[in-house]
Amino acid sequence: MKIFHQELKNRWSKFSLVEQMANIGAEVGRAINWRKKGEREVWKNAFYRALELIDFTVADPKNKNSLKEILRVRELLVDYFAGDNIYHSTDKDWERYFYYFNYAASKNK
Repeated sequence: MKIFHQELKNRWSKFSLVEQMANIGAEVGRAINWRKKGEREVWKNAFYRALELIDFTVADPKNKNSLKEILRVRELLVDYFAGDNIYHSTDKDWERYFYYFNYAASKNK
């Protein structure tokens, strides 16, 4: 699979978990917005970038105690964007979930 964030891959572990999740949320937000506009290729790429950032987050050793939640988020995102949405997620659910990471990341700067 293509690596979208090649330049970010080596720096990713320097971000806190909150900052990592906020960045993932930004990509999820882009995917949601582009999907609403009917831009299939663009929203799919944003979704793939979000998955890539989640994979970087999982590989970061400092996040080992948070793997259960991170991997659950990954599972639910795949279900929502590429699956049958068996968990009945909504755009609002995802915006609400990631909002708190964005808020916390902005407060920590």
